[in-house]
Amino acid sequence: MDISEEIFIANLGVHIRQLREKKNMSQQDLANDCAIPKSQVARIERAKVNTTVRTLIKIANALEIEPKELLNFSIKQ
Repeated sequence: MDISEEIFIANLGVHIRQLREKKNMSQQDLANDCAIPKSQVARIERAKVNTTVRTLIKIANALEIEPKELLNFSIKQ
């Protein structure tokens, strides 16, 4: 299957939002735990930015999951 970068990033953002909400965290909570601006969390979740691996690791740590779990989602076109 050939996946565009835009579709992957959009699905990643949705997945991060779902994981955050499952932990009952606000965007501000996640931002504080990651030491990044809340606006960056919002941009990641809305697929407005192609985030770095460094930030993904911070997000995984804040969500108390393995980094690989951030990429464990089904692609929806």
